[in-house]
Amino acid sequence: MDHQSPLLASVVNLNQPGRYLHWSIFTVSEANLVLIGVMVVIFGLALTVRFPKAQETSGTALGQVEEVSTDNQGDAAAKSDGEMWTAKLRNVALRLLPPGKLLPDEQPAYVSSWVYVFGVATLAALGVAIASGFALALGGPDWWHYDPVGHFFNSLHLWSVELFMALMVIHLWGKFWMAAWRGRRALTWVTGVVAFVASVVECFTGYLSQQNFDSQWISTNGKDAINATGLGAFFNLMNFGQMLMWHIVLLPLALVAIVGGHVLLVRVRGVAHPLPERRLRLRTERREAARADAAGWRGPTRRYDILKEGAAATVVVTVFVFLLAGLLSSPNEPPVTVQTWAQAAPADFLGTAASELAGTSETATYGPPYSHGSAATQRLGISWEALSGVREPIHAAQTFVISPLAKLAADDAGLATALAAYNSASHASQQAWVAAYSNALAKVSFSSGNPVLPAGHYGPVPLMLSRELSLARSGALDTDLLAQQPFYGSNYTKPLLFLEDGSYFSSLAKAQHLTGNQWGVMNETGTYPGQPWLWLYTMWYQIPGHHFSGSGNIDLIAIYLTGAATLLLLAVPFIPGLRDIPTLVPLHRLVWRDWHERGRGSGEGQAAAPAAQPEGTGTLTAR
Repeated sequence: MDHQSPLLASVVNLNQPGRYLHWSIFTVSEANLVLIGVMVVIFGLALTVRFPKAQETSGTALGQVEEVSTDNQGDAAAKSDGEMWTAKLRNVALRLLPPGKLLPDEQPAYVSSWVYVFGVATLAALGVAIASGFALALGGPDWWHYDPVGHFFNSLHLWSVELFMALMVIHLWGKFWMAAWRGRRALTWVTGVVAFVASVVECFTGYLSQQNFDSQWISTNGKDAINATGLGAFFNLMNFGQMLMWHIVLLPLALVAIVGGHVLLVRVRGVAHPLPERRLRLRTERREAARADAAGWRGPTRRYDILKEGAAATVVVTVFVFLLAGLLSSPNEPPVTVQTWAQAAPADFLGTAASELAGTSETATYGPPYSHGSAATQRLGISWEALSGVREPIHAAQTFVISPLAKLAADDAGLATALAAYNSASHASQQAWVAAYSNALAKVSFSSGNPVLPAGHYGPVPLMLSRELSLARSGALDTDLLAQQPFYGSNYTKPLLFLEDGSYFSSLAKAQHLTGNQWGVMNETGTYPGQPWLWLYTMWYQIPGHHFSGSGNIDLIAIYLTGAATLLLLAVPFIPGLRDIPTLVPLHRLVWRDWHERGRGSGEGQAAAPAAQPEGTGTLTAR
């Protein structure tokens, strides 16, 4: 059956069988003949149709504009050139970023602190992370699981990312305590914060793309927060293929664009001038300081080789990453499957399968985007989940039990009879059978791997779930749950939801210290460091009380509060009091202590500067 939306249906259906023409030794389809014919026609038109006439100018070198027009025709041509989009863009670029700003060989003399190094070091770590990601892509998404070379590249990628995030956070700290948004540099600060947020999302999708136990645990826990916002219907954390595409294509493009814009803004405006040693209390003093901050630096400078510094930072970061990768490697806890679950904890598997049949499991009662229930639906004034609707429907009993068994029943007469009896029974009888079976599981034993229960009225349920257990132990149930989707089989929503409904999955996570009062869902297995840069989100889960960690809306609360805190961070340059914190807690004195010790912190350095050195002539740093 064709489930294609009428809005997306083609006017001409090209899915019909094709017709082919034969000539001598050649065979070609009619469709290809049409395509080739269209290409020939287009080429013929390009050869025969005259090109629109453009206004000609006198012979000047490419990329140059005549400074003086000798007649009216020349004046008109120059005016016409100035109206061209290309000329306008070139003129704006040259005005904002002359070569002296884009590739400076000098920088202000006050730039003499290690705090300034973290900007270029962050860029170097980002470059190493991208390069190691390219290397991982050469072998495909899973080769690092079984190939030592691939595992080493994965280690390089892990530690370059850890270093990138650490350096970015330190860079952000430094710019905050330097009040780096002063002097019309607010947009520089804003793009830096946006780059940090984009980096968090990029790293998050990277963890989800690993297809190991850590990614399984992160996805099943993180889905609740994403679902609470309604985005889970479109941004499925348990679809590892989707997360991989976001991680290697969409988010890197956005991140590189944002970082590039941030660097260009630094080049345009330069770095903020030193804060005065003493706090300015008079309004006239603050106004004068604001004007000085917005003006171009006219004080003393020193030599600065931006390319040499970038190369040195890249070498240091690369060596450091290689050492960490070689010494510490990277975690690779194998993923949990339904097969390993059924083999290691058969009683838990049977109990979970029974809860799916009864419709009492977490997935069965979850709500959007999986079902029309409401057990996990969160609401603060409005329910975004309810608005997004059921986008990935899952009927727990059918999906996890009845449908897989129905396929097996084609070759199992006893199972076919049991399924027929169960499906033809009333809902009350089905519930009574499953309830009795679930209660009896407390006394279940196993003989030759088969479950044995005390006598009771269970109907066909014991035979059904015994076959389900055998199906799971063979690995066929994993295959079946993935086979219900098309082609790639990278959407692990169904097997992961089934695993999450049991207790075995969470017991493994607890053994790895991934649950409890650890900071959120983004922890790492083994003794590897987790993701402390996510503290702004995960901290809300650690606040005790029924209004926070005990609330049924905790995920939505955490999302809202994290969003509010992020907006507050973005708005720091515009909020009086908040933007004044660096002057109240003068850590900036440590950054510019050499400058102040030389007696240049009171502003006399600028006053003594030569007037011939205008703004934007190579006095700005790249950091």
